[in-house]
Amino acid sequence: MLALALPSLAADPIAVVNEGGIRDKWMLAPGVPLATPQYPAQFVRRHDTVCLGVGYLLRPDGTTSDFALLRGWTSAGDDEPEAGYWQAFAESAGDALRRWRFQPRPEVTQAKPVYTVATFVFGGSSAAAQNRSKCAIPNLVQRLRELKAARDRRTASGDVLDDLELR
Repeated sequence: MLALALPSLAADPIAVVNEGGIRDKWMLAPGVPLATPQYPAQFVRRHDTVCLGVGYLLRPDGTTSDFALLRGWTSAGDDEPEAGYWQAFAESAGDALRRWRFQPRPEVTQAKPVYTVATFVFGGSSAAAQNRSKCAIPNLVQRLRELKAARDRRTASGDVLDDLELR
């Protein structure tokens, strides 16, 4: 499973923005398309529709890192229909996100890291529109607070959640 782990980037907390909220300070790097994840080959025979909300850190240099599965849904209806199911889909999404490249908008004088989320739907283009809402995260700060509270009950170890501005 993708982990929420990140060495501290700076003394300042990292801003958290909802999906699409980076557009006021960032734009796609010229000539770099948004890569899309591939349906994991080992699960193609299932024909499930799968939706993921994957968090990622957009670094000041425009690269992405620290991918984390924040929410998932499958038409299979089970938490994990087969061993490695969620990990395979999350890794595919992470592989696509890793190829995304951004650059600050011209009016931005100093690029700062930001944590955001992308929603991916596996299982055909008709599935995307009707299933995207099942794993979209409309309030990323709230979702990260929920995950941090659950993590704090399990462990006190530091990770990217400790570096995020969750107000």
